[in-house]
Amino acid sequence: MGQNENKIENKIEKKELIEAKNIWKIYGGGEAKTVVLRGINLKIKEGEFVAIMGPSGCGKSTLLNILGLLDVPNKGMVYIKGKKTTMFSENDRAVFRRKISGFIFQQFNLINTLTALENVELPLVLDEKNKNYRIKKAKKLLKIINLGHRENYYPNQLSGGQQQRVAIARALSNNPKIIFADEPTGNLDSKNSREVMDILKELNEKEGITVIMVTHEPEFAKYASRIINMKDGEIVEH
Repeated sequence: MGQNENKIENKIEKKELIEAKNIWKIYGGGEAKTVVLRGINLKIKEGEFVAIMGPSGCGKSTLLNILGLLDVPNKGMVYIKGKKTTMFSENDRAVFRRKISGFIFQQFNLINTLTALENVELPLVLDEKNKNYRIKKAKKLLKIINLGHRENYYPNQLSGGQQQRVAIARALSNNPKIIFADEPTGNLDSKNSREVMDILKELNEKEGITVIMVTHEPEFAKYASRIINMKDGEIVEH
């Protein structure tokens, strides 16, 4: 790419992908009332790699779940690609999630009775894709993460790092625009953690996938293009 093309590319304004307006999340009532999020306002653009950091209990995973439509706020609105997703029914949220996002969790959340290949296929089954397409896509993704030789292994036959890579492949099966990752390195040693972070960074830089990640590790937050710090349910720096 020439210098002029680089200049043009740098001038292109990235579109806003997610906007959270005045997000509150409260559990319980009366003396048992717990305010987890306090009026969060946040914008995330297409192609960003965002790390959300903060002490335990500050609300970072709750915020991630609300942005990813796994949870709903008590007050406020989440817009994704301009759509008022907070107004969606539970079923509409589930459909929208499958079409636009992939999720990676600390606990891997693989189904123990399914092989690696079948776990990667699962979102495609839910999306009613035909069997030949599902198998071909799952095999391709497992090869990309260097686990093609383990496609018929069950989760309990894989290491923690391998399980997390299967979880990444599963998150990619529906060609997501956004990957939501909640402490994706939390159960991994340092070597596997770096491998997982390298994969996420490559997906962001080469595929243009927006990554929103919760982490408590400053070392891995450095992979992000922007760090959002939270404390007591509020954003204190971003």
